[in-house]
Amino acid sequence: MRDVVPDDLLEARIREAARLAAGGRARFVGFLDAHGARLAAETARRGRFSNCLLWGGYADAERVMFGAFPAFLRPAGEKFPVAALTAVYRPQERLTHRDFLGALLAAGIERAALGDILAGTGRCVFFCRREIAGFLCSEVTKIGGAGVRISAGAEPPYPERRFAPFSGVIASARLDCAVAAAVGTSREKAAKMIRARLVELNHEPAQAPDAGVAEGDVLSVRGQGRFAIDRLGPRTKKGRLGVAGRKYMG
Repeated sequence: MRDVVPDDLLEARIREAARLAAGGRARFVGFLDAHGARLAAETARRGRFSNCLLWGGYADAERVMFGAFPAFLRPAGEKFPVAALTAVYRPQERLTHRDFLGALLAAGIERAALGDILAGTGRCVFFCRREIAGFLCSEVTKIGGAGVRISAGAEPPYPERRFAPFSGVIASARLDCAVAAAVGTSREKAAKMIRARLVELNHEPAQAPDAGVAEGDVLSVRGQGRFAIDRLGPRTKKGRLGVAGRKYMG
């Protein structure tokens, strides 16, 4: 689900970063989730501030920082205060994104200081604000009860995100139907989750159970995880709709 930062506060931070950057020094906000990144870009566009960049440490990052740069400085990823770290551990431990995130938050690290976490077999590459990298390397020695060794830097290729497939047959391409198929519950319970603001559609809060969904959409369900819809169709003989997708596992 979305980072808990009110939109108006984030917009104010983006405007302030752009204003201060005009004074001659680059300014940074984040890490931001997908909703925050989109809001940052829109705020910069509305303010006609174009000398900026979103960067999370590598080309396909989901969590990114917003960087505002003075007019004489070209925006570039290497100018961001982002550090890549590598954690190694026994392959049989099978640590996940959730294990790492929980342990890092328990160590007192704010969510906004953490970027993507790419957990693989025996190795996890993750990104953080540069100023906390030394602390994480020296002080964090256990993740999910398993011993880890964290060091600065990361060599590509990075671990790929893991997914678990889901599929089903739904009445129509409605949000409540898609949520029910993704999390394995009834359409009625899915509708209640949507009305309770526990569901996001493409990183935006959803309130209407009858909202339409399409291939490529991303669902976030609080307490259940994040899901991508890969396929809608074909229709069955009874007119119902096949659906298939993936749950993000870290």
